[in-house]
Parts: sequence; C-alpha cells; structure tokens
Amino acid sequence: MEKRKVRFVDPGKLYRMLKSELDAAYFDVMEKGELINRGHLKSFEENLAKFVGTKYAIGLNSGYDSLHVSMRAAGIGPGDEVIVPAHTFVASCSAIVNVGATPILVDVTPDFNIDVNKIKEVMTSRTKGIMPVHLSGWMADMPAIMKIADKYNLVVIEDACQSLGSSINGIGAGAWGLTGCFSFYPFKILGGYGDGGAITTNSLEVATFARRMRFNGEDRETGEYHGHGFTCLLDNMQAAFLDVKLRYMPQWIEKRKAIANKYREALSDLPDLLLPHYDRPGFDHVYQNYTLRSKQGEEFSNYLKEHGVEVLTQFRKPYYKHKALNLPDRGFTETEALSREVCSLPMNVEIDDVELDYVIKVVRSFYGK
Repeated sequence: MEKRKVRFVDPGKLYRMLKSELDAAYFDVMEKGELINRGHLKSFEENLAKFVGTKYAIGLNSGYDSLHVSMRAAGIGPGDEVIVPAHTFVASCSAIVNVGATPILVDVTPDFNIDVNKIKEVMTSRTKGIMPVHLSGWMADMPAIMKIADKYNLVVIEDACQSLGSSINGIGAGAWGLTGCFSFYPFKILGGYGDGGAITTNSLEVATFARRMRFNGEDRETGEYHGHGFTCLLDNMQAAFLDVKLRYMPQWIEKRKAIANKYREALSDLPDLLLPHYDRPGFDHVYQNYTLRSKQGEEFSNYLKEHGVEVLTQFRKPYYKHKALNLPDRGFTETEALSREVCSLPMNVEIDDVELDYVIKVVRSFYGK
C-alpha cells in the first residue's frame, strides 16, 4: 500500500477553494480600516443568529469566552453548582470554575454526550444550571434536559462549540438554552483564521450584557461602564472571513454527511469499530468530527498515524484525571471506556475521493480486511 498523507483538516486547501471571496473580504476590511467592532462584525452576528435561529448573536474572542461570559450573564457564581459532562474539553468545566461556581460532573452515554438519566441524582439545593455539551456535531438530548431545567428552574448554557448547524426537531444547537456557545477555532466546522467565538440568545438582557462585558464593561454608544468586564471581542477581520464561510454552511453540512455515509458503507462490517451513526428520530448529525470507537484504542490510532492518516484522539485522558484541576473523580465508567477507544477520522470539506479511499483502506488494513 503506497503511503499517502491525509490531513485531519487542511485550512490552506480550503482557503484556495474560497480564495477570491476571502481575499475580497480581507481587502474590504483593510481598505476601510475597519478593524474593531465595525460593520463586518455586525453583519456576521446578524447572519449567525439567523442561521442558528435566535434573535441575537454576539461575537467573542473564543469558545471559552462565550462560556465564561454566559456564566456571568446567568448570574452564576460562588455557592452555585453547575452540572457538566465528564467527557468534554476542559474549557466547559473551566468556565464554571472561573466564575467561582462548582462543577458537578456527570457521566456520558455511548454517543459521547451527557447521560440525562444521571442528572437528577447529582442535583442539590445549590444546583443553578446545566451545561450540556454537543460533541462532534451530535446534540445532547435537549428535550429531556429542558424538561428537567424547566421543572427545577435551572439555567441551561449550551456548549455548542462542536455542533454549529446541528438540530433536534428543527431547533438548532444554541437555540434551546439561555445561551448557545460557539467556537470558530480553525479546526471547527466554521473555522476562522485564528480563534473566535460567539454567544447566541433570545434574551435582549443577555445580549446587552455580553456586548458590554466583551469590551471592558463599556456601552460603546454612551461610554458608560456597567461593570468590570473583559477584552474578548471577535475582531472585525475574523468576522468578515467567517461571514463568507457561513454562506457555505448548508452545502458543507451535506458534504460532511456524504463523507460520513461513505465511511459507514465501507467500515460497518468491522465489529471492533463503533461508528457514530445513532439514527435517533428528529436528531440531525452534522459530523463536525467523525468520531468512532475502536476496541484497539491507541494501537488503532497509532497505526493510522504511522500510515499517514492524521487523526484526533480527544480526550485520551479525561480532564478530571489531571491533578492540577483539583476535580473529584467519582468513577465515570463510560467516559473512561470511550477515552480509551476514541478516534476521529479526517472529516472536512476539502478532502477528495482519493484521500477518503486511502483512509478507508488504512482502517481496513489494520483489521486485516
């Protein structure tokens, strides 16, 4: 088998595909000298809100900033507890810790998302919110989560950083809770050329708070300060690039689904692989990542890397296992099992059929097929 190099994502190749439009956006920003909090940002925010299905979107510097500012907008702080999945990127938990609240970890199900049946058993009188995390383009069970939140008067902050464009019963990721939080890190389904993030919300109060807090607490129209804020505004250049890319999201999602179907057809006969096709009515998977589980774990992932296939193994070591984070390990069986087995195959709109066939060939060769 001739060895090839298949990138997990290839931002340079995608840039070449959109070069004329991205270059035009760059020169428009540069020639106008509109670098901070200008028209391109406002345009992107309006289009993002429309795409997600909310009244407002507020551009911030990163997905973490979106989570952090959302926590503060919800009034969550010392003495409060927020429920969060044990399997996620550490930023989900860190946003809770950094407002002085206590994260309460809950195990996940085989689809990588929070186990809604375990939420009630960790609730206390101090429980203030739930942070479901929609991983890899597949949403947590939001109808069940919202039912619990409504019954017990809990705030829901959606970590939708990996699932822009996904939906349940036609309602988009980021349109269910008080806020939805997004990341535009370059590897994301909608990636910038640098970091970026956004909050989506239907609350004018939250939107106003976030706009002020991202700019040191200042109301840019009146000059009045409304609190000690932060510097975490999405810059105008990134917004201009993201606005170009956002127009392509519907067709990019279809391309990702087509790639996922090709993987499914080619690999479903391999019993040691658990593929990410959950087929739940009303739930729409947009395949931010094609995250499977291999019983051979690290051996499988290393074999792909050795044969030129870039893969992602998030998160081999659960975040609560890092001593410096000082988090209680209550024994999260599913999180630990999938952490040993997790592997994301290349999934991007830049990939061509030759590269895709090569990935499939390498996977099958590992299993002697």
